[in-house]
Amino acid sequence: MDPNIQRALNDKLYDKRKVGALELERVIRELVTVKDYPRVEAVLDQLCNDYAYAVHQPHARNGGLIGLAAAAIALGSELARYLEVIVPPVLACFTDQDARVRYYACEAMYNIAKVAKGEILIYFNHIFDALCKLGADSELSVKNGAELLDRLIKDIVSESAATYVSILEQPPGYSADDKETQDERSDLPTAFSLKRFIPLLRDRIFALNPFTRTFLVGWIILLDSIPDLELVTFLPEFLGGLLRFLSDSNRDVHVATQGCLDKFLNEIKRIARVKKGIAESKKSKGDGKRKREDSLDSGSVHIAPEEGDEVDSETANDDDDASSEDDWVPGQDVQINYKAVLEILTATLDSPLEEDGLLESLRWIVEFLDICPEEVLPFTPKILAHLLPAMASGVESIRQAAARVNTSLMDYVVSLSDDAELMTMQSQSRIPAPPVQGDRQDGNASTRASLSSSRELEVRSPTPAQGRGIPRTPTPVLSAPNPQADLDYAAAVNSLTLLFLNDHEATRVAALTWLIMLHRKAPRKVLAFNDGTFPALLKTLSDPAEAVVTKDLQLLSQISRNSEDDYFSNFMVNLLQIFSTDRKLLETRGNLIIRQLCTSLSAERIYRTLADCIEKEEDVEFASIMVQNLNNNLITAPELSEVRKRLRNLETKDGQTFFVALFRSWCYNAVATFSLCLLAQAYEQAYNLLQIFAELEMTVNILIQIDKLVQLLESPVFTYLRLQLLEPEKYPHLYKCLYGLLMLLPQSSAFAALKNRLNSVSSIGYLHIAPRPNATTPSASSFDRPNRLKGRDDGIIRWNELLEKFRAVQERARRVQRLGSDMDDGSSLGISELRIGDGTMEPKTAKEVRAPPVPVKDPPAPAPPTPKPRSGLGRQFGRLGGAVSGRGKRTQQ
Repeated sequence: MDPNIQRALNDKLYDKRKVGALELERVIRELVTVKDYPRVEAVLDQLCNDYAYAVHQPHARNGGLIGLAAAAIALGSELARYLEVIVPPVLACFTDQDARVRYYACEAMYNIAKVAKGEILIYFNHIFDALCKLGADSELSVKNGAELLDRLIKDIVSESAATYVSILEQPPGYSADDKETQDERSDLPTAFSLKRFIPLLRDRIFALNPFTRTFLVGWIILLDSIPDLELVTFLPEFLGGLLRFLSDSNRDVHVATQGCLDKFLNEIKRIARVKKGIAESKKSKGDGKRKREDSLDSGSVHIAPEEGDEVDSETANDDDDASSEDDWVPGQDVQINYKAVLEILTATLDSPLEEDGLLESLRWIVEFLDICPEEVLPFTPKILAHLLPAMASGVESIRQAAARVNTSLMDYVVSLSDDAELMTMQSQSRIPAPPVQGDRQDGNASTRASLSSSRELEVRSPTPAQGRGIPRTPTPVLSAPNPQADLDYAAAVNSLTLLFLNDHEATRVAALTWLIMLHRKAPRKVLAFNDGTFPALLKTLSDPAEAVVTKDLQLLSQISRNSEDDYFSNFMVNLLQIFSTDRKLLETRGNLIIRQLCTSLSAERIYRTLADCIEKEEDVEFASIMVQNLNNNLITAPELSEVRKRLRNLETKDGQTFFVALFRSWCYNAVATFSLCLLAQAYEQAYNLLQIFAELEMTVNILIQIDKLVQLLESPVFTYLRLQLLEPEKYPHLYKCLYGLLMLLPQSSAFAALKNRLNSVSSIGYLHIAPRPNATTPSASSFDRPNRLKGRDDGIIRWNELLEKFRAVQERARRVQRLGSDMDDGSSLGISELRIGDGTMEPKTAKEVRAPPVPVKDPPAPAPPTPKPRSGLGRQFGRLGGAVSGRGKRTQQ
């Protein structure tokens, strides 16, 4: 360069540098005119090495930048050959410590790009990276300069990115206007490459600066708006970063990102609609073609075409015309990696603190269930693991979004299961070939048999009759079903089982609802007795939420209903074990569990199975508690009304068998056994039990249970019993049973209630009842009902054996008590005080139950001493309500 130009470019004043740049521009323009390219290269090298790369001389760098911009303007159309010399030093100045150098670098690159236009796209990645950093520059002038350059580059990209081919890549003789060379254009690499740009975008998408994020979102929106680039294909590369942008505190970033994501989602939906429409169009055309072929086959003989047939050529031409009529639709060739997108969306569900990102992920998943549900299905276990906890979120919008996803996903899984099972059945079964019409015309049975035995041969090759022109029905070809994604039931069950530990009731209920649905669709794939899920379901019975327990019981009932008897028996055994180890569960949830199971399953089957298990129980105290709970539900629960009817009908064999099964296990609880006999109208047997009661030790526990039984006798369940008091000649032992209870009770409120009931029919009860001639002995009695049983020891029920069984069991219980076991039978009552309502049991306060009078002074000699109650009995005795010292006053009254 001329020494004057060198001094001007190195001057500290901008105006002098500008004058030097203008002079340099004139010189280079003259050199280009005379084609003195070596001199041009020498000038550019001097500008780069002596000026632009002079790191410690900011004025020289500024002069070099303005000189390179002037040279680029002077080169004009020849600039493309020298860009590799001009652009790198300008890019290097973008990172200079001096803000003025960075600003002049933006100015120089702006002028260079304005001249180079599409050629500058070769260096797009470097320019983009520099702008990404300058967009967050601390100097306002630099940010403004970078913004101007950014706008120019965006204009160039919008206009030329999809099609521009660099001059350096064009073959000799190439012309953009020549139609003959247009075909070669598609084979040449474009100056801008989206594949080269995506890795850079993937690295920068995790930036935290709001200005950088805004810059990135702006470029993503721009590139997505260019149809031929199809940025949506690379969406998985930067979707995760965009979802993180939603949690940015800067409102502008949030709004821009939300708009960008909306555009991508709408584009995906549009592409899916286009592909679906094309597929349906092809399917309809294929169906129409098959129908035409079928009509030809059914109306005439289909002869294999030979070479030179005109029919083939016409058919081929028709197909070509049909295919040529199909116009290309934008988006039909775009491939979207749904799997990679769903992996990012499900990973975003792991970040509950980013509410906006979570909401957007849930919205996308709902849309994907409509666009490509088969792609969502493999991610169902992971989605459920994070979706169901979101249903209990404290944010209303998240709860609603999670509920929408849950409903859509469940509906799809329900519909898919039926289709998958149907396809499996079709693939495993063989479709028989339809009969040939010639077979129906042939009356020879042996011929029809031989033809039916060779159906497969008929499918593969036509018979001679068919070759002679006899029409036949078209044979459907068994085609393999399209492979369809299936739900990973094991992974889904594991995810749902882990949610049993969630703190929120709504999540646990939703998990059980999913398990119920999955088990209904595929019982063999979901749960087995030896599976780890079954213990978790049993443990869930102790959940504090009643809705969870109800769902859990519904699932357990469904499993038992669809399983074999061994499974049901094991379920009952495990249920008893849980009650045995967790007495609090038995006390708080025992009645709910029993009633819910009786609602879902056969109540009689449950009671039979539990009775068999209780009869083998070694823990006498627990057996007594369990029998008391079962008996209370048997008497009071509306769900057991049919069972009560069965027990009252002892004329049938089934009723007798059921009564015996219950009686043998009910023996662990004396009062429960007595009430069972009352329920079955076996009053003589009940009276005989009262005789054994006299041999038992009247504990406070027994007295409390008798008190409850008297209250239950006033309930609607025992209406028939109270009416039978009007027929003393028909039910003589009923009076003995009730008066026997009256004799066992101390003078309490229950005593008064029962006494009032008996006094209301006292005139009838005092009538002399002559013994019946056919019932002089107990063995000949029919238990108060004529022709009910043949005899006391006839038929299925062996009454005396049952009495001996009761006596033996009670003696065993008494021995256990005498051995001084440490079991707390105070809490073993298993049920709170009761109050008679509308056929159900309700809690009764302690004040409503009065204590039985207990002698405290000068007790009669024959009366056995009252044993000192243990801690549990003492508490129950205290609950009776009356003071011991009040015995004398009540007796006098």
